[in-house]
Amino acid sequence: MKKRIDDIDLFRKYPHEVQQELFKGLISKAKNTEWGKKYGYGEGLSVDKFRERVPISTYEELYPSIERVLKGEQNVLWPTKIDWFAKSSGTTNARSKYIPVSPESLEDCHYKGGKDMLSLYVNLYPETKLFTGKGLSIGGSHRPSELNPKISCGDVSAVIMQNLPIWAEAIRTPPLKIALMDKWEEKIEKMVEVTVPENVTSLSGVPTWTYVLLKRILEVTGKKNILEVWPNLELFTHGAVAFGPYRQLFRDIIPSTKMNYLEVYNASEGFFGIQDQLGTEDEMLLMLDYGVYYEFIPIDQFDEEQPKTLTLDQVELGKNYALVISTNAGLWRYKIGDTIRFTSLSPYRIKISGRTKHYINAFGEEVIVENAEEAITKACNATNAIISNFTAAPIYLESDKRGGHEWLIEFEKEPSSLQRFTQVLDDTLREINSDYDAKRQNDIALEKPLVHAAPQGTFLNWLRHKGKLGGQNKVPRLSNNREYLEEIMQVNGL
Repeated sequence: MKKRIDDIDLFRKYPHEVQQELFKGLISKAKNTEWGKKYGYGEGLSVDKFRERVPISTYEELYPSIERVLKGEQNVLWPTKIDWFAKSSGTTNARSKYIPVSPESLEDCHYKGGKDMLSLYVNLYPETKLFTGKGLSIGGSHRPSELNPKISCGDVSAVIMQNLPIWAEAIRTPPLKIALMDKWEEKIEKMVEVTVPENVTSLSGVPTWTYVLLKRILEVTGKKNILEVWPNLELFTHGAVAFGPYRQLFRDIIPSTKMNYLEVYNASEGFFGIQDQLGTEDEMLLMLDYGVYYEFIPIDQFDEEQPKTLTLDQVELGKNYALVISTNAGLWRYKIGDTIRFTSLSPYRIKISGRTKHYINAFGEEVIVENAEEAITKACNATNAIISNFTAAPIYLESDKRGGHEWLIEFEKEPSSLQRFTQVLDDTLREINSDYDAKRQNDIALEKPLVHAAPQGTFLNWLRHKGKLGGQNKVPRLSNNREYLEEIMQVNGL
């Protein structure tokens, strides 16, 4: 671990040299792939030539190549054999996205991130007793691809767990067969049964699901808080959704000033950031030697057809950038969909500032505007309704309540039944978004949407109040916080 801290210090000190060397390695390795031959990777491609020749791609634009790999073709985007795909939602043309996971991305990105997470934590807390017990992590599940049974697809957590080295498997709980179960209710009960007797010293996972598990543990054991179950618990490593709304919930259920929280930025596409300082909450060190080459699009240029990207040495503090990555799994100049903001340039530290589209992702459900509009349209058709405007926001978990989504909809023509409208809205979101569907299973994390019919003129009044009548001003369809929704309701006395 101390040796790895020296390596991290190296890219802190020489970030541009490390990224340049990594770029050359990616290009060299992929030069004989179909993609590499198409764009002249074998010609000693410079960064400038790379940006000129290779188009920036969305998932939809890259999917024809990804689909071929899914069906079993190799050497399309990356030279080594790809048997695994991480599945996530958020695409506009399919229920799920399938992200290739190469052996290199597993070893040099995802696993390296996990090891660095421990290294940085021990460096921050040298007196830690973390390794006297086990780490509890909540994984997803995986299954063979529908396109090719030799290819496996699943949540990135499941892909990582299934391929863990023996040493890592020995220090975690629950056993793999339970961690990878796909029936959530059954998995929770088994996890409670198996993990309660263990000496758990750390937790890792999405805040939403981790909280659901901890609440169930208290219900089963009858204990008042988690420290009565695991007195040596000292660390929760969290990512995927903003931790802010959950911070107090965890402080209440784990009432200890010695409990530590570590933010990480890990996604299906790669592991990008780790909190490396005390007291910075959601500020993370950008990890520069994970087989990921970074480019950045200033957010005001994002909608251009082929915007000019910036390299790491060109970014500025405090500005929002859309993240573009080229990886050791064959994602080339790929728009990941996240926006980040630099909080430090020496070393490079970032905060996740949002998504490139309006969305709700308070519980890992990743509902995007296209999902919402399709669901609204079907609900209107089913109930003979016409809408003029809408917005939606999360209802955050509270200690005695589940989370959900709250919709404020202004109807030009009222639905024949608001209850039926809500049902179709919910059913359609579950059909078209696999992550939303998973969170809605048996109301475990998300309850059925709460829909309000707003009086006519509601959104007009709010735009007028904001001084934004006319022009290109519009109501945000989705928001990952409650700011817009509560302001609209307050302005209109709702």
